Amino acid sequence: MYYIKNTNPQGEFQNIEDQRSSILGTIITLRGPLPRSVQLAVSFSTPIAIILVWEAAVRLGAVNPVFLPAPSTVATTLASMVVDGNLLRDAGISILRVWCAFLIAVVMAVPLGIMMSGYRLVGAALEPVIDFIRYLPVPAIVPLSIIWFGVGETTKIFLLWLGTFFQLVLLVSDEMRRIPHEYFEIAATVGAKPRQILRDVALRAMMPGLLSSARITLGWCWTYLILAEIVAASNGLGFVIWSARRYMQTPSVMAGVLVIGIIGLATDQLIRRLEKPLFPYL
Repeated sequence: MYYIKNTNPQGEFQNIEDQRSSILGTIITLRGPLPRSVQLAVSFSTPIAIILVWEAAVRLGAVNPVFLPAPSTVATTLASMVVDGNLLRDAGISILRVWCAFLIAVVMAVPLGIMMSGYRLVGAALEPVIDFIRYLPVPAIVPLSIIWFGVGETTKIFLLWLGTFFQLVLLVSDEMRRIPHEYFEIAATVGAKPRQILRDVALRAMMPGLLSSARITLGWCWTYLILAEIVAASNGLGFVIWSARRYMQTPSVMAGVLVIGIIGLATDQLIRRLEKPLFPYL
């Protein structure tokens, strides 16, 4: 028995062109869907391209390596700091400080933000004060924090908390305001008490937004790490970076910054991964 294979090269070419046109259409469409394969390819290729351009610029002499060392130099320095130094220990200390300050800020900001939005009297009393304090430059508070708390761990955690709490409490208050008023009316109609409405309606409705706000403010907390760890510190990533800057050890400075970026990216991606299993209805 013989089979005759009917091929249509022109039709196959047309299908490929249609697929390309479809992908291009989704890319240039506002908020259009993007294939997973394209998203992964772009996510991996963009950093690689930046690193290659950076490396080439230094190698070709377009950039002074004293001020911006090549990625290969930074990677070598980072490896030596991990093997020969105490970089991992310093990273662990910085993570502990950041998370301690961040969790304190969350525990304080969530109930206070809900109260500010839920009760107009509380919001009228506290919002102007919080708005005023959050515009104060944190470096200007460093001398006062040393006077208040000394030069120990309390000062470092306080500065990290200061850069996080007043931003987060307003984000929580805004999340509370976004809840439709009908939710509260329906809960009151079925006999729910104010405490039950806050716990079972408001808090559940705003949890996805709270997680996003917490993810954003955690990133802000990391940005204050250098400031917090130059206050009579002898460890931590901020101390490592500041010490290397003093002696113009630019590769070490870049290595410390790279570690902070890696920790921040890993934490951010982990929190984002939690959104789907925690809130499958989104």
